[in-house]
Amino acid sequence: MTEETWTYATAGELTAALRAGKVSSVELTEEAIGRIEREDGALNAICAPDFERARDAALAADRARARGEERPLLGVPVTVKESYNVAGLPTTWGMPQFRDHVPAEDALQVARVKAAGAVVLGKTNVPLGLQDIQTYNEIHGTTVNPWDRTRTCGGSSGGSAAALAAGFGALSLGTDIAGSLRTPAHFCGVYAHKPTLHLLPTRGMVPPHAPALPADIDLAVAGPMARSARDLTLLLDVMAGPDPLTSGLAHTLDLPPARHDRLSDFRVLVLDEHPLIPTGADVRAGLARVVDALTAGGARIERHSPLLPDLADAAELYTLLLSSAVAVQFPIGSQQQLAAQVAGLDEDDHSLAAARLRGLLLSHRDWLGADRRRELHRHAWRQLFAEFDAVVAPITPTAAFPHDQDPDLMNRRITVDGTAHTYFDQLVWAGLATMPGLPATAVPTGPSAAGLPVGVQLIGPMYEDRTPLRLAELLEEQLGGFRAPRAPRAPRAPRAPR
Repeated sequence: MTEETWTYATAGELTAALRAGKVSSVELTEEAIGRIEREDGALNAICAPDFERARDAALAADRARARGEERPLLGVPVTVKESYNVAGLPTTWGMPQFRDHVPAEDALQVARVKAAGAVVLGKTNVPLGLQDIQTYNEIHGTTVNPWDRTRTCGGSSGGSAAALAAGFGALSLGTDIAGSLRTPAHFCGVYAHKPTLHLLPTRGMVPPHAPALPADIDLAVAGPMARSARDLTLLLDVMAGPDPLTSGLAHTLDLPPARHDRLSDFRVLVLDEHPLIPTGADVRAGLARVVDALTAGGARIERHSPLLPDLADAAELYTLLLSSAVAVQFPIGSQQQLAAQVAGLDEDDHSLAAARLRGLLLSHRDWLGADRRRELHRHAWRQLFAEFDAVVAPITPTAAFPHDQDPDLMNRRITVDGTAHTYFDQLVWAGLATMPGLPATAVPTGPSAAGLPVGVQLIGPMYEDRTPLRLAELLEEQLGGFRAPRAPRAPRAPRAPR
């Protein structure tokens, strides 16, 4: 076989080829390792390679197949986001004080992927504390976008998205609390699925200073990333199911099937405007391509519904809950200073900036009040999904933006069609699905005017993950799906000193 025959093959294609004896796992693994060694110096997606153990796992997979064993991912090369514990590899979350932290046990999702026969090539880069829409840190340096190295690959699962776009393995494990699966997929032109909240256990996906407990994290999910929609379902089925230490003792998982199997049966609400931030022309064009594909397939399209929850209220509530969740995990500075700032806010100030401040000091009583508001939103979404099967919306307002590493995140701005906006306001679209805990699938829609990837998210009903996933498969057939990056336009990525 010629070199790199399988570089951009999907996991489904690789599994079929392995079963048919057209290729071995050892060959696939060596090809992937060779590509990483040649190409990743410029991209910096793989921050913790694990090549020797990958070679051993590939050999074991080939021997298992020779014995007649069949497993969902047997022999398929994959990568894992750095924030997951992998025994014997550093888990730092990009925090310099933990550069030597090496866990002794795999995260539950890593263990499940390995048990399914996958070959782990290594871990992918993340931003400091997973707290950015870009991917860089002092330990491992900057991960760039394979389409244009002057631009970000997104975050916090940016290393995983860049690795997939560059052909470094067929699948990757990511996480999402603020678009961390969907935004990198959108920026790099790949697929990702944010599952229903708490559908996939996250034990072992914890900061290096925290024990790997079987506890759910508010807003946060683990999820699959891939180069095809069908591969998302393949990996989701491996990852899904309750934690055996807790609810797995009494519960099993039985996800309902997709509501429909044909585009002509889908009822879809399309959103392209948010009251708090404009939608850029590139993203509008991507949404238009999706609408055209849906229309051509006979789907019923609507652009307005009185059933849609208030988007501004949803964004404020999401920002409040997100800030509270972040404050629990990481130091937030002087409590007195923050308390004085919060006390100085006008009672009627419902801006996102005010919500970010209030969330940092949210009391338990106030959090319960916010959670009650969330339940009202969930109820509204249930009513909406009685009339619609999916909602199509932006993931962020723009395509991938140029690197911006201003250490004061509050100084940063996101430019939408020439107008600057507060950097973190771009999260409102990600929060649309995150706050109520809805499943959302990121799908590429084709390039922007400048040739950069653009994606949208397909939001589905709670626990009906297979519905947006099936819609993603049908759209992939219409839109063409993943495209490999052209030759990039900038020099090598900066790496941090080791």
